[in-house]
Parts: sequence; C-alpha cells; structure tokens
Amino acid sequence: MKRPQLNRHLFLEELTQSPDGSGGYLKNWSVLGAHWAEIKAGTGREMAAPSTAISRVTYKITVRAAPMASDARPKAGQRFRGQGRLYTINAVAEVGPEGRYLTCQAIEENVT
Repeated sequence: MKRPQLNRHLFLEELTQSPDGSGGYLKNWSVLGAHWAEIKAGTGREMAAPSTAISRVTYKITVRAAPMASDARPKAGQRFRGQGRLYTINAVAEVGPEGRYLTCQAIEENVT
C-alpha cells in the first residue's frame, strides 16, 4: 500500500447535548482530537429542493489510526471540520493488515 499524503489538518467532533433549562436540550459539537488527513473526492450530485439546491459530495478521508478505546478514533455519526468545511462520517475501516491508517467514508453537503 502506498503511504497516504497526510497534508490537511482536521478536527474530529462529536455531537453532545446539554440541558437548556426549559426541559429541552441544546446541541453542541465538541472537539475530540486533531488529525492530519488525506482527502480524496468521490462522486457528487445536486438535489433540488424548493427555492434551493443541495450539493452532496462523497469523500474518502484517511487518517492515522488511534487505539480502539481512544476518543480521537473516528466513528460513524461524528464529523471532521477543517478549512471552513464539514465532513459527516458515515463509515470507518482500517487500512491494510497492520491497521496503521483508518479510511473514513464521509459526505459534505452545501446548500446553494
């Protein structure tokens, strides 16, 4: 396997909830760790909605592996943030027999 070019700095974030004082919850994104990543664009498409359009692009994001018990290990439902962009993680898999890297299948959505 060719070694990935980890040249993009991303923050791993997880959705958290805290009481709002009125019986409900506030949703916030908490930073779990920072990663250097290789980002490769996949396919994209545009979906039409009333008076707007949504662009969806898939990405393969490769990062160094973190231990299974580590909060810094990406998992589905979390997101990466970097350079003003957000990537929602759908799936995570180890790369190669040594498991030195993780590949995250992610989606970026933009409303236009």
